[in-house]
Amino acid sequence: MENTTRNNYALFVDLENCGGKVETLKDVIEKVKIRGDILLGIVYGYNDRYAGLKEILLSNTFTVVPSLKWGYNQKNNLDIQLVIDALEVAYLNERIDCFCIVSGDSDYTPLVGKLKSMGKYVLGISRSEVASKVFINACNEFVFLESVAVDAARSRSKVKKRDEAPIDDQQVLNELLQRILSEKSGADGIMYASELKKTLCRLKPDFNEKNYGYSTFGRLLAMIQKKYKSIEVSGESNAVIIKLAIKVTAAKAKITKDNWKKILKNKLNEFKEDGFDRVNPSIIKASLQGDYPGFDEKILGFKRFSDMMKALEKEKLVTVEFDETHSMLLRII
Repeated sequence: MENTTRNNYALFVDLENCGGKVETLKDVIEKVKIRGDILLGIVYGYNDRYAGLKEILLSNTFTVVPSLKWGYNQKNNLDIQLVIDALEVAYLNERIDCFCIVSGDSDYTPLVGKLKSMGKYVLGISRSEVASKVFINACNEFVFLESVAVDAARSRSKVKKRDEAPIDDQQVLNELLQRILSEKSGADGIMYASELKKTLCRLKPDFNEKNYGYSTFGRLLAMIQKKYKSIEVSGESNAVIIKLAIKVTAAKAKITKDNWKKILKNKLNEFKEDGFDRVNPSIIKASLQGDYPGFDEKILGFKRFSDMMKALEKEKLVTVEFDETHSMLLRII
């Protein structure tokens, strides 16, 4: 379900669920800011272990709820505090019409139901290993944290690796524009320049086309189109529209019986480097299909993707585990 009319968010982050990495929290904030304005942000479970987050928390004006180590119910105490805060915001702040909860705990399902009954839009984000199916299905929209982190990391990697050249501001802007258009363009795939610039300014409050040497935003977009061929710009000056360009690229190497183990090993390393030690196989398969359109495990001789993962276990790349709902999880070795 796409949220296109409401865009004032309250963001509640369970740091334990998020993992507490700077890049991961940045990716979550970007994901939400592409959708709308974050009017309120609160993180729960802060302690000295997360000291590296200070800059991003301060620059995004987050409120911090510390983790006080006492007894066995600390996590429950923080869960209850999040529910209280969310309901207080829902009742007292009429401007906030969207809520993002970064946690997959099924205990939040009644909260989601109450928020939706009040006409609020609820976006859930969580690591796949702790995401409850009940919570996932209760949200208006749900995104796995691994997908958020790996997609953003892939975009940053394109900038860093392109010709091994120094990172260029125009390259960074080009990748950011593509992420925005991928997330926010409508069913027709287009986005008006005015809305695109508004979204850019949410993500980069210091954004100004003059910093790139162009007098208007339209001219800056024309340069991006000509230089990178990643977007298409059309329309009149008062109604410029942008969409992602249809890229004609050379055929990618396919996953074969000879290279699939190496490809999977690299993919698993991507997740581990982003702080995910346990991942749902469906996330890995979706990421593979993004890199290799048309991927099908049956071509490699496996009846199911889970059989492919069990073969990886024999290679000592993963350990197959199951959660309390008997869903498969992969512990990356």
